[in-house]
Amino acid sequence: MANTTSGTATFDKTFSIDEIIEEAFERIGLNSVAGYQMKSARRSLNILFQEWGNRGIHYWEIAETNIDMIEGQAEYKFFRESADGTSATTTPTNGIYGMSDVLEAHLRSNRTQTTQSDSPMTKVDRSTYGGFSNKLSKGTPNQYFVQRFIDHVSIQVYPTPDSTNASKDMHIYYIKRIQDIGDYTNATDVPFRFVPCMVSGLAYYLSQKYQPQLIQPMKLAYEDEFARALAEDGSASSTHITPKTYYPGT
Repeated sequence: MANTTSGTATFDKTFSIDEIIEEAFERIGLNSVAGYQMKSARRSLNILFQEWGNRGIHYWEIAETNIDMIEGQAEYKFFRESADGTSATTTPTNGIYGMSDVLEAHLRSNRTQTTQSDSPMTKVDRSTYGGFSNKLSKGTPNQYFVQRFIDHVSIQVYPTPDSTNASKDMHIYYIKRIQDIGDYTNATDVPFRFVPCMVSGLAYYLSQKYQPQLIQPMKLAYEDEFARALAEDGSASSTHITPKTYYPGT
């Protein structure tokens, strides 16, 4: 006879902010928290997500879009939010905000047709881009430089699109920022693989405030959970193993 189960797999969807905070406090031996402690933990959770942004790629926050190329225009900006400015025009969805960085890009022609074609674009550093003598020269864009400011990300292409290439798109894969913590009843912008890591990380942050004697064990637990989650979050590919041939006497 089969086991009686819930038939659902949505714990991460219903795991609310107040429950996450409660779990993290329990891990450092504190129960029945309220008021300022809840506010402090909510702030720490937001800071934790900011820290994750410095730790590398999180695959659930990768998206793609097409930037509409404009003849003679080198710079295309993407703002943190609409209050900071209007982001560059993109298709099929316009109005992209909260971009963190660009992973890779291609110059795409005939985007909506069966003859669609991509040409790779090379991401260059500040020194290389600064060495271009005429940054407004026109041609076929094949390089780009990304600058990350407080309120926006700037993508500068080189050379700028000429009349032939203005009808093309710059197809990019980009990283989005993790969404801020909202109401206590909200869930988080985190996949189930990172739920244990998130709780351990918050417990570590809270130990620094309330239980300093637990800082080291909480940090070790957090780093262990983070490494495991990051390894699982990787982009898997097919693997082919070829046995090594051994010849006796050689």
